[in-house]
Amino acid sequence: MSDTMTVSVGPKGRVVIPVEIRRQLGLQEGSVLVAMVEGDAVVLLRRESVRARLRSLFADVEVSMRDELVAERRSAAAKESRPG
Repeated sequence: MSDTMTVSVGPKGRVVIPVEIRRQLGLQEGSVLVAMVEGDAVVLLRRESVRARLRSLFADVEVSMRDELVAERRSAAAKESRPG
């Protein structure tokens, strides 16, 4: 398979992904893709790939951002409820 293929934008902005690419990536009807703009390109990624990339990026983070946010909100609420 060639590294590049051309596709056309059809009615309502629809693009058909060539069968060779669908097979290579295991894409089937109903597969969920994430569309991103990178410079002047449209990049389609499988949702599972995006999740894996994010998990990899944040694998070394030991603090829960959710827990930090909840703690900050509680602290701010406590300060607002204090008299004076």
